Amino acid sequence: MPVWTTWLIIAGFFAILEIATVGFLVIWIGIGALPAMIYSMFFPEQVLVQVAIWVVCSIVLILLTKNLTDKIKPTPTNTNVYSIIGKRATVIQDIDAEKSSGQIKVGGDVWSAKAENYDDVIPEGTSVEIVSIEGVKAVVKKLVEESTVEAKN
Repeated sequence: MPVWTTWLIIAGFFAILEIATVGFLVIWIGIGALPAMIYSMFFPEQVLVQVAIWVVCSIVLILLTKNLTDKIKPTPTNTNVYSIIGKRATVIQDIDAEKSSGQIKVGGDVWSAKAENYDDVIPEGTSVEIVSIEGVKAVVKKLVEESTVEAKN
């Protein structure tokens, strides 16, 4: 088997491996094998030079494309439970720490809730903001109503 076919197999292996990963790194190692394959067609006996070409080309390709791959990485998005943090909700059952009760409705879902300040009692119908999640309860704080702010000014 000619040496160049070995380099082609190596390039194909890393291309397939890239499909199985999400890092966009392994492909450059496979592409780096292609110049080594071309060199091996003319100088099949110089295996160490071929390996050196492969390593250098792979490193150069990785370094040249690092900034590009950093730019195309998606920003993490909160999902599931944590996606409701920061959203507005409406109290549908009084939030009272002494009675250990309270429910809110956010996006059509009903959540058990407790006040950010333990002493607060938040009546039904109040607009609140979800601050965090503790266990299975949403921690909320009262929203300052615009009419309240205007009355103070």
